[in-house]
Amino acid sequence: MIPLIKISKGLFLLYFIVLNLFILNAQNNKKVPEIEGVYLHTDRTKYMFGESLWYKAYSVYPYSNLLFSKSQLLYVELVSPDAEVVAQNKTILENGLGHGDFILNDSLGFKKPGIYQLRAYTNWNRNFDDHFVFKKDIEILNVFQQANSEVLNVSKASNEENLKYNTLKKVNIQFFPEGGSLITNVNNVVAFKATNSKGFPIQLKGEIYKASNDSLVTFFGTLHDGMGKFMLNPQPGETYYAKILNTDIKQQLTGSLKQGYALSFRKVRGKNMLIIKTNANTLASQNKAPFQIIFKFKGVTYFNISQVIVNPTTYLEIPNNTLPEGINQVTLIDANNRPQSERLIYLEKSKDLNVVISTNKSSYQPNEKVTLKVSSKNKAGEVALASYSVSCIDKNGEDAKNYQSNIASFFLIEFDIKGKVHNPGYYFDEKNLRRFQDLDLLLLTQGWRNYLWKNLPEPKPIKAPFLTEKGITFSGRVKQILGTKVKANNIVTLALFNNGKLEMLSTETDALGMFRFKDLMFYGKTKFVLSSKNEKGKGKGQLLLDKFNRVPLEVNLNPQVFTVDTIKNTTLKNNILKKHMAFGVMPENVLDEVEIIAKKKAELSQSIYGTPDRTFTFEDEKRSFSTIHQLIQVTIPGVQVSGSTIKFTRYNGPAQIIVDGIPWQQEEVAFIQPNDVEKIEILNGASASILGANGGNGVLLIYTKEGALNREKTIYHTVKDEVNGFYKAREFYTSNPLENNQQNSTEAVRNTLYWNPYVHPENNGEVKLNYFNSAVETEVQITLEGITKTGIPVVRNCYYSIEK
Repeated sequence: MIPLIKISKGLFLLYFIVLNLFILNAQNNKKVPEIEGVYLHTDRTKYMFGESLWYKAYSVYPYSNLLFSKSQLLYVELVSPDAEVVAQNKTILENGLGHGDFILNDSLGFKKPGIYQLRAYTNWNRNFDDHFVFKKDIEILNVFQQANSEVLNVSKASNEENLKYNTLKKVNIQFFPEGGSLITNVNNVVAFKATNSKGFPIQLKGEIYKASNDSLVTFFGTLHDGMGKFMLNPQPGETYYAKILNTDIKQQLTGSLKQGYALSFRKVRGKNMLIIKTNANTLASQNKAPFQIIFKFKGVTYFNISQVIVNPTTYLEIPNNTLPEGINQVTLIDANNRPQSERLIYLEKSKDLNVVISTNKSSYQPNEKVTLKVSSKNKAGEVALASYSVSCIDKNGEDAKNYQSNIASFFLIEFDIKGKVHNPGYYFDEKNLRRFQDLDLLLLTQGWRNYLWKNLPEPKPIKAPFLTEKGITFSGRVKQILGTKVKANNIVTLALFNNGKLEMLSTETDALGMFRFKDLMFYGKTKFVLSSKNEKGKGKGQLLLDKFNRVPLEVNLNPQVFTVDTIKNTTLKNNILKKHMAFGVMPENVLDEVEIIAKKKAELSQSIYGTPDRTFTFEDEKRSFSTIHQLIQVTIPGVQVSGSTIKFTRYNGPAQIIVDGIPWQQEEVAFIQPNDVEKIEILNGASASILGANGGNGVLLIYTKEGALNREKTIYHTVKDEVNGFYKAREFYTSNPLENNQQNSTEAVRNTLYWNPYVHPENNGEVKLNYFNSAVETEVQITLEGITKTGIPVVRNCYYSIEK
């Protein structure tokens, strides 16, 4: 009788406690890297020019999938088919969550249709492998383009054409013995994966033959996405080869080992069975010493089992609920600490969770109001706290089954396996009864060679590590103008001008002349002024600012010319084109967003330091002045000029001089030509308090005409520039056609009907959302993605129709 070894639940509970303690200790000892797992949920994956792409960002700790807030600055970028970064958002992460959008117009560099790559990463994750950068394909369509122009520079292939039998001249097929090696006189499971020359799965059938006499041994055929498996019991001294039917392709299989062990995994009647196979030759030579079965999750060893192997086949049952959900690595190690066999297994845990998304009707009129209900509870009806994002889109005739990547497939499969996983959402379709069998095929083939966590990831060999960013940092150093000697103990002042507000910060250079303003939080384009003064308050030294705009990651694309899925794209484009024509939205009506960059005349008198006490403009000044000091003395009442000193008569000390937002020394003002002055503002009362102590003797704000700076003296101790802060995400908006009695034509045919990045069912665990349909008769898909407080990734879909 084959022995059955069952591991007690109590023992597993102990192992589980040890696991938690191990992970905590490993984190304290910095052995387990604090990698951030980033995922973006987008409203769609296919867009037209001029539309908006909306996204929700989730950052989790991969070992638990709990929301993770190590970094607060997330770089979100769009990469063109030409491998150029055409747009970047600095997205703020709060408690591991963030959101944003891109307008896909010419101003951002979206000039041609094709496959663009959406990617996201933190500065900290740049220390690790490129795999930890989130990547997603986004297709931009031109529905007004001729339908026969379907060959684009993209990284995608037609599913239906590639899955037909024998449509390609070249077939790549690889064979993967379960556990790692073929063992003589053992019933081995051999998995295989067949792809075309572009790396996409194909269907085929084949036969296995003995090499010695060309006799047929067994048949094989693909079961799912180019993958399949068969049994093979290698005989001593025999080799085998595979022949692909209806082709001339023959491929040799790897030879079998005379001695060895093979780990196998089966799910039998709901039980997780681990099987150790060997042969009599191996048993006769071993010394009965116990083996170790090591269980790892994402590279972390969380328990092991000691086992003496005395039979050709040994079974071990592993209770399901005591193991982490996702891909686990099981390794058989002998008494000499040598690995003998390895197997990846996927375990799904039972979840105390009931998430439902539903509409109040199954069919609606065009422009009718929709009430969407999201319920997030446990099985006892209690609130299950979570953060969700919801997208409602016009399907435009596309198939209801969408097996693209989602938050569950990404964190539970794709994040663990290197390379592209074909149709990852397929393995998380609960209506698919074969999903676990087919997922096991994926682990036996692609996972067999590309499992990411065989060892804990090590930081890449770099001179200086990339630091965690909680905000935007200004850093640099101050040195002498001539030479390299550093200026220690200099006071460096940073002034930030954003949305009519001023923020002043100061710090002191260290012994190396270095300074840093760390983790600043501001949004949008922001003007800044950095200035350096010595201990006497004089502007001294040369200020050298580090780059605050991170150089984007190197683009890692493999551009090839593939045929776009013509059937699906033509249907989609035709449906979009028809509704545009029906509502009069033609190419000339689809306008890019217009950005007005010219200033109004009225803005000329508005001070970046608030409201000035008085303003003097010189646009119509007819008088001629020989020096800037003469201009100030004659035109500005209450100001006295003595030599190079400018002061208000009501104060004893010299006034603070600021030229185009930059503080200047009194003696430097003489370099300004009078004809270059556009206006002067006066702050000599309570308004000067905005500058603190620096405004105690009044302030003169001098603004020069465009181009005047090119004629000014170079000021080394001051840097003036503009920086992009965190992206201020727009709010998704749709009008109410019932109130407006009419609807904008582009609004009537919109492809995203509703987008909400923050859906948080609290209180009773339910939330209701309302929006209005478009004017088009169509089918609508609602997608909910998110993650619970306990780290469970969730995906839900529902559908309804719009018809008259």
